[in-house]
Amino acid sequence: MAQEPTEQRTDQPEQEVQTEVDELSAVTQERDDYLDRLQRLKAEFDNYRKRAARDQEALVARAHERLVKELLPVVDDLERALEAAEEHEEAKLEDGVRLVHRALRDTLAKEGLEEIETNGKFDPHVHESLLSQPSDAEEGSVIEVVQKGYRLGDRVLRPARVVIAAAREESGGDGNG
Repeated sequence: MAQEPTEQRTDQPEQEVQTEVDELSAVTQERDDYLDRLQRLKAEFDNYRKRAARDQEALVARAHERLVKELLPVVDDLERALEAAEEHEEAKLEDGVRLVHRALRDTLAKEGLEEIETNGKFDPHVHESLLSQPSDAEEGSVIEVVQKGYRLGDRVLRPARVVIAAAREESGGDGNG
């Protein structure tokens, strides 16, 4: 009877070794499958990223092309105004410059450009105060626009440069002094 348990013991380690080898083989195969899938996914993502970058560049190029096409008539009008200036036709020159200004302003407005409102109170989000001057106007209100500001959509491209009203100094004083 003592031999039978010994024989079973020698059979069991061989079965355990075989089972461990089979499990190791299965885990190795699973690892290789995951690695292969990961490498494929990485390649697909790299291709997607490159395609998205190309599409973005093409979109930007088309947007630039469309804007330049819309600005070409403005360039034509400016050239006509310069020709009128060479011929010393001041009235035509002024009309030409006004025409160019209007055409350029309209083209930029179609692209979403808006002038920043400067009437009323100073707003640090859209105005840049260059200085403040004593004035009869309400303190903190815009009294002069040095340079117009513009926004494109909800983004400020350039803040309006303004002069704001400061409180007037009292000239009489309080008698102490």
